[in-house]
Amino acid sequence: RIMKKKKTKYFIALIAFLVVIAIGIVLILREAQKRKTAAEKIEEITEVVNDVEPVKDEVEEMPYSNLGIEIPEKNLDWNKLHKENEDIYAWITVTDTTVDYPVLQHPTDNTYYLNNNIDGTPGYPGCIYTEDYNAKDFSDKNTVLYGHNLKDKTMFSSLHNYEEENTFSKDQYIYIWTENDVFVYKVFAAYEFNSNHLLLNYDYNNEYVYEQYIKDIFNVKDNGYGIANIKDDIDVTKEDRIITLSTCTTDHNSDQRFLVVGVLIPPEE
Repeated sequence: RIMKKKKTKYFIALIAFLVVIAIGIVLILREAQKRKTAAEKIEEITEVVNDVEPVKDEVEEMPYSNLGIEIPEKNLDWNKLHKENEDIYAWITVTDTTVDYPVLQHPTDNTYYLNNNIDGTPGYPGCIYTEDYNAKDFSDKNTVLYGHNLKDKTMFSSLHNYEEENTFSKDQYIYIWTENDVFVYKVFAAYEFNSNHLLLNYDYNNEYVYEQYIKDIFNVKDNGYGIANIKDDIDVTKEDRIITLSTCTTDHNSDQRFLVVGVLIPPEE
């Protein structure tokens, strides 16, 4: 009888263990499917935006063409994009990376697109997004965009390409489209920095604070954070506007972020 009871307990324990394993597998598969669906939605939107018909007639002179900067062509139908998600307000492309995504800003929750996808489902890959501390017209002195660093190299993962000197040394650009404008930023910094909130810890409207912040970027090599690729030959002053792309470091150190920074190029130059 004792042996029979032991076998029964063992059998029950085994069944319980297998049930837990089965539930775990189901949850993992369900999460993987959700992530795949969200990623496919982003890919679908991106494919439409990049489906540009060749121009047959005379090419209209584009902004920045006088500077020899070629702006990628996009098929940006904002009405369709807003039907996908009304929080989409811009599009970003970064040279020598796979960054080619819509930019979103949630009206009430600054962390929403950190934890949710473009279709509203929770989880990864999330979205490229800004917080409401930044205006949507990119008029702030420093506009900060956030995106995950993922193993599949989506979102902001490929910004780490700028860790390589051969890539960073080229002329690299960040292109931003809104409904009314196109902005081109020239990349001048790619570096690891502390994880302090960039928009809450600095008053960029204070010209002295902003000027010092820019100086600190050019001197970041002295801070010992790690990777620090800086182009000292690009002039950035307190009169300029910059854009900062923020993602996790390659080792996902919670105390640091990897930042790529560009300065806005006025099209009339």
